[in-house]
Amino acid sequence: MALATRTDRRPSLARTVWGSTVGKKTVMAVSGLIMLLYLVVHMIGNLKIFFGAGEFNHYAHWLRTVGEPFMHYEWTLWLVRIVLVAAVVAHATSAYQLSRRDIRARPGKYVHKKARASYATRTMRWGGVILGLFIVWHILDLTTGTVHSGGFQEGRPYQNVVDTFSTWYGNFVYIVAMLALGLHVRHGFWSAAQTLGAGSRTRDRALKTVAGVLALLLTAGFIAVPVGVMTGVVS
Repeated sequence: MALATRTDRRPSLARTVWGSTVGKKTVMAVSGLIMLLYLVVHMIGNLKIFFGAGEFNHYAHWLRTVGEPFMHYEWTLWLVRIVLVAAVVAHATSAYQLSRRDIRARPGKYVHKKARASYATRTMRWGGVILGLFIVWHILDLTTGTVHSGGFQEGRPYQNVVDTFSTWYGNFVYIVAMLALGLHVRHGFWSAAQTLGAGSRTRDRALKTVAGVLALLLTAGFIAVPVGVMTGVVS
């Protein structure tokens, strides 16, 4: 009689972690914090537009020369882009899979509803979809110029930004997306802190306050740019 042989292998640590709910939540938290750090830096850079075209265009050029001569032209910028794309894909994938897992775990509606959640919590998924669509539009508008209005000018980001926010639809899309971003950050920051073990009964109130302030500052900072164009402060 032939001896049975075991052909199955033990799954790798990475696969085991990714397959667990805790692992997916950790990936979602870490990738979210990476994107949050980028958003803070990006917002500060955007506010340079209030110092004039020369300052803003010089800043945009500097982003492409960071690390020279060790790094080639735009290498650092592309490295940042690759990290961001990886973070976005990891965040969106883990969020989707956690959502599907949650739906499968409770296919029927509860007889007794839980306490009403905050607006940010109830719209977290739709907020993510809105932000995903906005990222695509934003890249096509101000990076590639594919959907840009007024004639995209390579190397002149100041004028490109003014062109975009001189249209009603450019302002509408951007402001709606930034409001969704604020709600997403407010809930996401606190959730990430809980997932990574930073939360506790004594620190929860402080973390929620930090999340709220951070969301407010980011929303106001980003929306300041289209408002500046609409009011003529930036022209």
